[in-house]
Amino acid sequence: MSEGGRRDLDRKKLWRDTVLLTGSTLVMRCIALVFQMWLVARIGAAGAGLYGLVGSVGFLAATVAISGIRFAATRLVSEEIGLQRCGGVGEAVRLCICYSLFFGVSSALVLWFMAQPIGFLWIRDARTVRSLRILALSLPFISLSSVLYGYFTACGRIFKAAVVQVLEQIVRISLVVFFLRRAPAGDLESCCAAVSTGSMLAELSSFLMMAVAYLLDRRTHAKAPEPSPRLPMRMLSIAVPLALSAYARSALSTLEQLMVPRGLKKAGWSANGALAGYGTIQSMVFPILFFPSCIVTALAELIVPQLTAAQVAGKKEDIARGVSTLLRKTLALSGIIALLLWLLGGFLGEAIYHSADAGRYLRLFAPLVPVMYTDMVTDGCLKGLGEHLASMSYNILDALCGVVLVWFLLPKFGLNGYIGVLYFEECFNFALSLHRLSQITELRLAPQLI
Repeated sequence: MSEGGRRDLDRKKLWRDTVLLTGSTLVMRCIALVFQMWLVARIGAAGAGLYGLVGSVGFLAATVAISGIRFAATRLVSEEIGLQRCGGVGEAVRLCICYSLFFGVSSALVLWFMAQPIGFLWIRDARTVRSLRILALSLPFISLSSVLYGYFTACGRIFKAAVVQVLEQIVRISLVVFFLRRAPAGDLESCCAAVSTGSMLAELSSFLMMAVAYLLDRRTHAKAPEPSPRLPMRMLSIAVPLALSAYARSALSTLEQLMVPRGLKKAGWSANGALAGYGTIQSMVFPILFFPSCIVTALAELIVPQLTAAQVAGKKEDIARGVSTLLRKTLALSGIIALLLWLLGGFLGEAIYHSADAGRYLRLFAPLVPVMYTDMVTDGCLKGLGEHLASMSYNILDALCGVVLVWFLLPKFGLNGYIGVLYFEECFNFALSLHRLSQITELRLAPQLI
């Protein structure tokens, strides 16, 4: 097959996988939305709030459990495939599994033994302790599943990963419904524990399905092990910066979120008004803004193995052409979405949330959509080209600037100041990422090249 034919085939495969992953994501989001409505009706706003507190701690623990291994697995396996070292694929997966076991088990032990202090001192609700310990049991499975998902992404077996994700969501909902119906009505602690138990068992089932799929698939790479130079150091050089970036950004993001209501109160807002204003943007507007982004997030994830393979093969022209085309299409798609959100913002706010404020803020943030979406793809391109250190530094710098600006601007400008901070954060991060990408890829976005 000619070089041009291979490029066309790769391009078609990328878009086919993108459509597949986007479709599965949309299915999962729709299922999750319906289930969320049922869950709130079943356990009430207080129960949902209690589980939300548990989930925030669980998210931080999962960040530690994963510690950048999902992308590291994708990158390492893509490199071995690109260099045609099939034996090195299995070696890379085994190494990543060892890494994930260490962090997954360590984070599980910390959360299990620290559940009581966290429940009493941080969350300040003793009813969360049991749920925290249940979620701790899921952390090793989350970490291991991340490795296998990275493997399937790198190998182009996205169909298997998508099927497992959809099945996991179905299993999760089924188990949560099963346990909730056996929990005493009105007992928020038991209801929260029931939801946590269903989620934990769903993570276990997801890992088992992923493991079976991997064992069946690995015959493709069942060749004699081949020397893979400096594989442990290569893995650590990828995973550790991403892990540190995730830790720092999660911590800074949490700090920023805690500072916003306090800053609004200093600006003269009442406590309830500050929470309402902040909640309208974060819990109403942003979910709508990001709902259509599933195609972009799919592209950002799937472009990593293709860019890695092209890079190790020294195909600079293919990289420049592919990245340029991808960004132009992302800009075009996000521009259409932004226009629709601006035109329909008022209607969506009233139809979904019965809130005129939500509609007004939705129209206000609509122009930011092209920046948000294109930044996702730009970040994925940087990581696919081995620029994870640059991505890490930009994310941390962006988060630091956000904390500083919230501290100084919100007491003076209130919610308008917060909107300005969000605009600055998105544009600042995008500008830095795009500049770096243009330096390493000879990026071309001229209209005549479309």
